[in-house]
Amino acid sequence: MAIKSILLDTNAYTAFKRNQNEAVSIIGNVDIIAINSIIVGELLGGFALGNKLELNRYELEKFMESPRVKIFTIDEKTSEYYALIYSQLRKKGKPIPTNDIWIAATAIQHNLILFTYDSDFKSIENLKLGNCLADFIYES
Repeated sequence: MAIKSILLDTNAYTAFKRNQNEAVSIIGNVDIIAINSIIVGELLGGFALGNKLELNRYELEKFMESPRVKIFTIDEKTSEYYALIYSQLRKKGKPIPTNDIWIAATAIQHNLILFTYDSDFKSIENLKLGNCLADFIYES
């Protein structure tokens, strides 16, 4: 069964914008591409450090206008998932960046597969991950 909805991590968006074949194929073949306000913030922060701020902002705005793109905000339920993930990781002695916990919390809350190239997410319980084309052809 093909994957219909994903949460797009910051690095996966960057791979897509760099026309990396796998990212282009995955994003091109799902019905819903979700991002959250944390991911948008990370992208905007990266754009501000680069030399193509206006172009990158414009391309992101156009991307977010697509009817296939859904933008999630952080709410009370996301915060509950954040707290659970944070405490689990601390107990395991495997802390990860705060933004990654918010991203994972959003994916779990909305039952989405997180499309990422970041290995930090592997230690999070109940998080569905995908980072290659095979992960998105069939649900595991």
